Amino acid sequence: MNRKRIIKKIKKLEPRWFLALTAAGIISALGVTMFLFPVKLYDSGISGLSMLLDQITPSYMTLSLFLLVLNIPIFIYGYKKQGFSFTVYSIYSILIYSLVSFLIMNVLPINVSFISPLAGTDLLLCAIFGGVIAGLGSGLSIRFGGAIDGIEVIAVIFAKRLGLSIGTFVMLFNILLYTVCGLVIHSWILPLYSIVTYYIGSRMVDFVVEGIDRSKCAMIVTTQADLISDKLSKNFQSSGTIVSAIGGYSKEKKEIIYFVINHFQINKLKKIVHSIDPSAFISLQDVSDIIHQKDN
Repeated sequence: MNRKRIIKKIKKLEPRWFLALTAAGIISALGVTMFLFPVKLYDSGISGLSMLLDQITPSYMTLSLFLLVLNIPIFIYGYKKQGFSFTVYSIYSILIYSLVSFLIMNVLPINVSFISPLAGTDLLLCAIFGGVIAGLGSGLSIRFGGAIDGIEVIAVIFAKRLGLSIGTFVMLFNILLYTVCGLVIHSWILPLYSIVTYYIGSRMVDFVVEGIDRSKCAMIVTTQADLISDKLSKNFQSSGTIVSAIGGYSKEKKEIIYFVINHFQINKLKKIVHSIDPSAFISLQDVSDIIHQKDN
């Protein structure tokens, strides 16, 4: 990559996003070091693996070091698939995560050696709040163009080669991680509580990335598309898209209306559609993001 191309790519980076990614790194570090690490619960992915390695290696091999050593090469390796911006944002997030973790565990006057400063030795509280806070940090990093854990990059690269979905690959990795943790520490209590952390963290990531009120995409198959589309536009103050179609069995000419609503509007949409065409077929799907760019 020549110098001009690098400069051009750097100029495309969003300076404001680095503020959000800084917050993401700090939040993740707080969740892990204040709730999970003190009571030996494990985060998911590469972060969880780093926590395990911290426990079984010499004291100078720290969590912060493993976060850098394991994650950064993964993001660099996945550069071609993920792109320049994603790689830069992700490495920056990891640097903040690692730095803040180091400060909390080695510099600041906070004792995180055997109990959580906030939840004591209550494993359930630590699992829940550690998952929520660490998941919030991970979700923010994804929301603003990066990632704070290299497991997603590994999944993108290797999942298809193994015939697995990305979600399945990540889940299998974490199951293997927690199994190894149980074998290493000769106890299954902490790995089982770590599964609680993983589940809550993954739900928190979904919440941050997709939002609490995901929109719905309504696919309406009908022979009265013009009338239905006009009525929907008047009632919901938004426009749909009409696509020509042919019935697979009847070979009858039909049309499909693509219309986006929120979940509070579902019943109203059904009433409007079936008042015009009682035989219309309606399919609803979740929509996580709606991106619309107006002409300049």
